[in-house]
Amino acid sequence: MKYLMISIFLLLLISLQAQDNKLPKKVRKQFTGTWSLVAVENTNADGSKTLPYGESPVGLLVFTNEGDYAIQILKSVRPKVAANDKNKATNEENAALVQGNNSHFGIYTVDIMKRTITFNVQHAFYPNWEGTVQVRSYTLEDNTLSYIVTHTTNGGSITAKVVWKKK
Repeated sequence: MKYLMISIFLLLLISLQAQDNKLPKKVRKQFTGTWSLVAVENTNADGSKTLPYGESPVGLLVFTNEGDYAIQILKSVRPKVAANDKNKATNEENAALVQGNNSHFGIYTVDIMKRTITFNVQHAFYPNWEGTVQVRSYTLEDNTLSYIVTHTTNGGSITAKVVWKKK
């Protein structure tokens, strides 16, 4: 009987490890789908706040059942490239385009006990994030997801609060 119990425990443990990246159905239903960006607010070390993507940023966050994600964040107002060719953009136009964009995609997991989302970034507009693991503490209420970015693309001691609304 003792060996039977140990065998059942080991099979259960192996099964749980195999499903490590799979979310419980309730959590999967809460996260899976598309989300529209509501706000991005940076908090500087001195406590002051800025809106790096303006007052009305636009963006899309997609979480799949399989554990894939994709994020696109843009300033809603960006200058057009006068030459109508991105390869001929001026230095100022390129700077505005880069500073008005943040996108990345990869694999995500959710720890409901710790209330964290982990983004395993495969590719990113900001190449310094590629291959990194980004952990975000989150709240999820009434189809509104908020999370905190502690290592922003702005570097330093800036943190960001990002808010999404499920479509």
